[in-house]
Amino acid sequence: MENKNFSGTDKYVIDDEIDRIVNISIELQMPLLLKGEPGTGKTMLAYAISKHLNMSLIVLNVKSSMKLIEALYQYDTLTRLNDSRFKDSKRDVSNIENYIKMGKIGQAFTSEKRIVLLIDEIDKADSDFQDDMLDVLDQMEFDIIETDKKIRAKKRPIIIITSNAKKDLSDPFLGRCNFHHIAFPDPKMMKKIINVHFPNLEKKLTEDIIKSFYQLRELEGIEKKPATRELINWIRALNADSDFNKKKFFSGEIPFLGVLFKKSGDYNRALNIRSRRRF
Repeated sequence: MENKNFSGTDKYVIDDEIDRIVNISIELQMPLLLKGEPGTGKTMLAYAISKHLNMSLIVLNVKSSMKLIEALYQYDTLTRLNDSRFKDSKRDVSNIENYIKMGKIGQAFTSEKRIVLLIDEIDKADSDFQDDMLDVLDQMEFDIIETDKKIRAKKRPIIIITSNAKKDLSDPFLGRCNFHHIAFPDPKMMKKIINVHFPNLEKKLTEDIIKSFYQLRELEGIEKKPATRELINWIRALNADSDFNKKKFFSGEIPFLGVLFKKSGDYNRALNIRSRRRF
């Protein structure tokens, strides 16, 4: 295990359950699969782990059309063709290895130091991609077909995998991971988060901001509920506004709805509610 356990950072507040599952996953050298709605801090947890353990972070952003080989390595045939045609390259065209570029997983495997590997939004990929990727991560090796060379991980990375639960993951995939569901913070936890980011925010304003935020999140018919990052940006907007009137806010005025709601329908619904009643 690492010489120090993960326990959050000065800007990332965690509860005991997350603390324990992160550290046990590091101890067991198993990928940690994080599920939860967007904005619950799944991605930022990987950044916090890398910062706390003083490790580099490599991020693989999964796309729906992505093939596993793209995450492992790419063979740059076009550059090799151009080098062979124009004869002005310093690369040896006969050596295919000069045209092999490591993908994100390949970079993690070839790193001289242990790193944190974040595989973000795995649920975008099809089940074959998921299962084949876990085979590679289990074995900690893959083959470069063009050179008949096997790449083995020099240092086993700490692997964090996120899913927004847009579609089910395969049973073989789930069986090879530790799992944690990150629930949306309750008001008590959210207050801790706000206090970390805004330690000088007065108590009553903090309480009213949290109350208004959760009421807005629960408006009927909202498609994309504002997440923690929207709340933090909202507070930044309130702090930056020289015309912000705390008395009006305490009496129910809710400014900058566009910071909280990013979809037109949600924004208009919140605007309509605001015009008809106070929170």
